Amino acid sequence: MRHPWETVVTAALRKYPNPMNPAVVGLDVVDRHVDKNGVLVSHRLMATKWGMPDFVKRFLHIADVCYGSEHSEVDPVNKKMKLRTRNLTYINNLTIDEYLSYHPHPDDPKKTQLTQKTEVTIKGMPLGSYLEKLITDNMSSNAKKGRAAIEWVIEKLKTEAEELRLETMKSVDKLLVVHTADDKKKNFNDVNFNDVIKTAKQQKQHS
Repeated sequence: MRHPWETVVTAALRKYPNPMNPAVVGLDVVDRHVDKNGVLVSHRLMATKWGMPDFVKRFLHIADVCYGSEHSEVDPVNKKMKLRTRNLTYINNLTIDEYLSYHPHPDDPKKTQLTQKTEVTIKGMPLGSYLEKLITDNMSSNAKKGRAAIEWVIEKLKTEAEELRLETMKSVDKLLVVHTADDKKKNFNDVNFNDVIKTAKQQKQHS
């Protein structure tokens, strides 16, 4: 990816919601803390729509919304981020494990290398081979959407930063205007009008 590791990781943590992955309909942080090694450890629950054909959902009684668990580790010192997602719905018959890792590109530190792998295990379910291919194809499509989503979030962050910069400049300008006006008012109030009148009379007498 054509962005530094810090930028990509920040976007990855703020990836949802985004218009590229409308299948993710909910996200909750269960736990987030920094461990003794300075690694940010997070656990989130996700609500998603799997996008299965209607006849498959009816045949296998697949719910419209399914749930998954996401664990991630961000190591800012060694510049590594690891993320693993596993489904919770139908876990006894179907396991979908997705692994992602982000680290600086070995040839260009200004870029980030993303490694992604998906493992699908099906047991005791009809249409096993068909279902496995369907899920694998769907995950492959989502992987492309995921990269596009990170690019979208990065652009959004840039826009937010620019808007904040402009808003800050406006606030500073307002403070400067008020401060200048107060100084002028203070100088005006400090004028002793009796002295002004006295000086004016003296000038008139000498003229």
